[in-house]
Amino acid sequence: MCPLYYIRKEDFTRILDAELPSIKQTQIFSVLARINTLYMIARAGSGHIGSSFSSMEIFAWVYLNVLREGDVFFSSKGHDAPGLYSVLIGRGLLEYENIHKLRRLGGLPGHPDIGTPGIVANTGSLGMGVSKAKGMVLANQLDGRQGQVYMLAGDGELQEGQFWESLLSAANRKLDQITVIVDHNKIQSDTWIKDVSDLGDLESKFKSYGWHFQRCNGNSLESLEKAINVAKTIKGKPQVILADTVKGCGVSFMESTSIPEGEVFYKYHSGAPSPEQYESATKELINKADALLKEVGMQPLNITMVEREVVVAPKGKVQKLIAAYEKALLEVGSRRTNLVVQDADLMIDCGLLSFKNSYPQRFFECGIAEQDMISQAGALALKGKLPVSHSFACFLAPRANEQIYNNASEKSKCIYVGSLAGLLPAGPGHSHQSVRDISALRGMPGLLMLEPCCEKEVAMVLDYAVDTNPNSTYIRLVSIPYEIPFVLPSDYGLKEGEGICLTEGHDAVIFAYGPVMVSEAYKAAKILESDHGFGLKVVNLPWLNAVNLEWLDATIGSINEVYALDNHLLSGGQGEIIGNAIARLALPRKVDFVQFGLTEIPECGQNQEILMYYRLDSVGLVSRILEG
Repeated sequence: MCPLYYIRKEDFTRILDAELPSIKQTQIFSVLARINTLYMIARAGSGHIGSSFSSMEIFAWVYLNVLREGDVFFSSKGHDAPGLYSVLIGRGLLEYENIHKLRRLGGLPGHPDIGTPGIVANTGSLGMGVSKAKGMVLANQLDGRQGQVYMLAGDGELQEGQFWESLLSAANRKLDQITVIVDHNKIQSDTWIKDVSDLGDLESKFKSYGWHFQRCNGNSLESLEKAINVAKTIKGKPQVILADTVKGCGVSFMESTSIPEGEVFYKYHSGAPSPEQYESATKELINKADALLKEVGMQPLNITMVEREVVVAPKGKVQKLIAAYEKALLEVGSRRTNLVVQDADLMIDCGLLSFKNSYPQRFFECGIAEQDMISQAGALALKGKLPVSHSFACFLAPRANEQIYNNASEKSKCIYVGSLAGLLPAGPGHSHQSVRDISALRGMPGLLMLEPCCEKEVAMVLDYAVDTNPNSTYIRLVSIPYEIPFVLPSDYGLKEGEGICLTEGHDAVIFAYGPVMVSEAYKAAKILESDHGFGLKVVNLPWLNAVNLEWLDATIGSINEVYALDNHLLSGGQGEIIGNAIARLALPRKVDFVQFGLTEIPECGQNQEILMYYRLDSVGLVSRILEG
């Protein structure tokens, strides 16, 4: 078992207390922070190495040498959170024990949240940063406070419309209290920016918006110091520093500049390194830190080693809905030549590579610009194409909501696919936990919404959207692999508003959808039956905004306890649709209807601990049902 290594608080303290030139001190600090960033990501099992490392010198220099009383720094990127946390921890602005709590319940969220000390603004859909910086400056002006607002943006973020929209009034108001630093590592989620949506002449663009522009080497502390010092002298204009950086900077084989020519994807954007990669990277960083310490006459690091937590593999059959979707999309594409596919910089996560490689002329990479993508989809549909548009559900449903409505008003047929849907994975935090997309789209005229519960149902749902539904469809996909303990009947087929019973039971019935909730409900039914002699009928209902009343009446039968299990906030979820339908049935007896789901912005943590926290796992469901 490969061990993990981290730097103790005492090593950071002695570096910060030493009488060293600021450049040398920050250089050493940055290497130590990289070691701890790797530790945090490896321990959590997920995170973003590349972006954390490309930003590291910026974080370290700003927190060690730039911020003064009244100044504010925040990152609009979000993916760099582990790097930011490691700097805050090393600087003493976060409790040191948090180094062990990345992406854990009660610890450090996968993306920044103001509930964490030192974090002044949440991230969400990209492009919000300059707008938030403006709000902070305007508040300072109203209150008569001084202070500079430093904001870090990602270069992929520059594809978002809000970013450019926010620049104009900052210049018009002469908000020279804003300094934006762009981490220009030239790689976004999937691949190189130039291959997704080239940003063009950024100097001319920023200057045309009325901003002071300069460029520096963002991984060179000397270059970064000079640029920030120049920015401090600018009056009457907000400033932008385009900091050229290297994604994965600091570890030779992780650096984007080391990628062989012709390789399409950068490997270290997200996810934990393998044990071999982790060991190699950490040793390289430790050797680099010890060499720097030796240069200034200081003792080498006192490394702490811990064993990795053992990850227990699921015992049952794990199904991967994204892989199933990728296969189904390729099959549909082979027989429907008018079908075109759009992506918002998430082709790997959304399962689009096979289609892209097989039908490159029918694949359109739109970049981080969901609104633009969906308006294009509507126009493609008007011209006789069948567009299938993809992004994470947390960005697609709310970010492009008005564009989806506009397409609905044109009565064009579009298919929208939102992956990473629901409470899990919980590690990235609430910005990526899509628990409001059903409510955001539920009232959209002419839009059917479905969520498949297993690999078999994925293909059925896509076929229904393409071949059967004459109108538009929203397909909601859970991205994480999940253990599926049930099997759909061999003769099962989709009928609008109808589901399928997976267990027999006469004491209560529970309606659920998707792999997570249907599986947990199914396991709960087995526990209730074996341990309590309680019969729970589990119904998979993939239709999120449609229920057939006759089918519902027959399914409930004489049962008086009815439950609805949502992988979503209770407000606007499927449970409300079921509850309304039961009311419309006007049954001649009293039926107790209870909804299970979320009532608040979800917590971050490991998947199982979050399900348990909200009592949405099988054990929690059993106890809630027995409580009555």
